[in-house]
Amino acid sequence: MFDWNRSCSYDEQQKRRFHITARSRLKKLAAELALPPGSFEIRSNRAGIAVSGEVTLHHTAAYIQVGQFGLSSGHGILIRTCKGRQDSTGGPNHLVALTMLDDIPALAAAVRAITAIGRDAERRAA
Repeated sequence: MFDWNRSCSYDEQQKRRFHITARSRLKKLAAELALPPGSFEIRSNRAGIAVSGEVTLHHTAAYIQVGQFGLSSGHGILIRTCKGRQDSTGGPNHLVALTMLDDIPALAAAVRAITAIGRDAERRAA
């Protein structure tokens, strides 16, 4: 199990593991949400030595970013709506715990509740 709360600051190995693991979990999240290929991208910004940087899943209607920006609160996943993949400001920010990356179905449920994208949202629209 990955320790999401272990700081990446000044720890290159931890930062590398953080980015690899977060990227993998966001790929699983995209699959859980049944996002169509080409409707999203996953990108990584390693940033400077003193921070974790962030890993982002940017969908045409949702922006999900993982970073250690809220370690003291346990938060570290930003979820918000957006209007296309050029929109990086989007709707209101919603923060959830980094540890939700260890429970992809629960994280997917949170994403659906906030953004109305994904498998359940498509069923409601039908």
